[in-house]
Amino acid sequence: MPFPLIRPLRLATSSLVLLLCALVAHAQNAPPPAAPPATRPAGSDPADGTTPPPGAAAASAPTEADAALLSRDARRIYELSRDKLVQIRTLLRNANTQASIGSGFFVSADGLIVTNFHVASQLALEPERYRGVYVTMEGQEGEVELLAFDVQRDLAVLRAKGRTAAAPVLGFRPADEALAQGERIYSLGNPLDIGFAVTEGTYNGLVKRSFYPRIFFGGTLNPGMSGGPAVDDAGRVLGVNVAKRLDGEQVSFLIPAEFAQALVQRAANAQPITQAAHAEMTRQLMEHQQLLTDRFLKAPFREQRHGNYRVPVPDDALARCWGSGRDPAFPGLNLERTQCRADSDVVAGEFNTGAVRLSYEAYNAPTLGAARFARMFSQSFANEQLQRRGNRHQTAAECTERFVDPGSLPLRAVVCLSAYRKLPGLYNMTVLAASINQPTQGVLGRLDVQGIAFDNGMKLASHYLKAFRWEAAP
Repeated sequence: MPFPLIRPLRLATSSLVLLLCALVAHAQNAPPPAAPPATRPAGSDPADGTTPPPGAAAASAPTEADAALLSRDARRIYELSRDKLVQIRTLLRNANTQASIGSGFFVSADGLIVTNFHVASQLALEPERYRGVYVTMEGQEGEVELLAFDVQRDLAVLRAKGRTAAAPVLGFRPADEALAQGERIYSLGNPLDIGFAVTEGTYNGLVKRSFYPRIFFGGTLNPGMSGGPAVDDAGRVLGVNVAKRLDGEQVSFLIPAEFAQALVQRAANAQPITQAAHAEMTRQLMEHQQLLTDRFLKAPFREQRHGNYRVPVPDDALARCWGSGRDPAFPGLNLERTQCRADSDVVAGEFNTGAVRLSYEAYNAPTLGAARFARMFSQSFANEQLQRRGNRHQTAAECTERFVDPGSLPLRAVVCLSAYRKLPGLYNMTVLAASINQPTQGVLGRLDVQGIAFDNGMKLASHYLKAFRWEAAP
């Protein structure tokens, strides 16, 4: 399942699986997202992931002393960090009303602040329309300016303008002090714009199959906490709040602190960003799509069997795949489906890009007859959704269709490209493939790649189509 980000508090519509941790108040006054499912997926592990130490009784409950100790630790962390935390607000310049709210923290005496890019993206892309302010826990407010951002890892560095006193600073945990599985973590921020808070959780290693490193935080994050720090028992920053799963409990994600430290070093001598930074965002997204292309081309597809058909699915280290068997809604038809998705999304302001998705439908209908099967199979191909109309972010899709025979399986193939209006050289690409070798059997495949350069898109399309095979019965 995909897992996007924790949006700033724009009360933004978030993905079904992840919630961007900033609050976003859209001009349309959209209602808040629907509550996530109350139950976790079948077969999942308990959300807390705790294990009693050797020799301890498995059913023993925490004592009052244990609870008091944890509470004291959280209070100590809160008191240690409270003056270093800030709320980041993005305001409409003309109306002076809030457009988004997130969190951040001071990392230098001269007022550098770390937060998420998705919290500060409006300052980067529409500085003529938006301005930013920081607010401390004591209510002190001041202007901020954007110095640098990292789209790939969803980070930004701001500077508090006009400060006369040295800012109190949160230090980073040294890189050579590795985190231990189960180590306690404290996440800080301003959830739901109701006040600063600290939440306790545990370190559970790095997220598997994440395109960029993410820490699996066994604790709670909420909208408005985006960009806040996650600290260890000594109050040292080890990560930055970024996302959580909506279909689970206490399954949240942090950006490792090393990437924030690197961006702070870049920002230290940088000039403020005062013009729309689409060119810099494009440059970073170009790097992202090159890494994505290289990784997919270097990892051969695995073959998935559907009867005599062999369809390409990504290496397990790159993507999660989910399948379903016979669909009872189609009597007389054996229909199998597969969906795969790489966790490679990045935030590009108001939308995400960088995702790679693959899906398949395999049909076997020996009782339908060739004519009926052909009509149904063709209709399924025609029903695929494409970017039929342009919008303010992208052009309408332009498609090319041809019949190809890359190996043992002739295919009807369609390649569609939709260009980004403000990110020149980047496209969303869809590749549709349908087998044409059997009268009552067939496979439909679809590859979607967001934010890809033209040449790399053609390489991935060719790589994909060549991986389809028909294996005749011996």
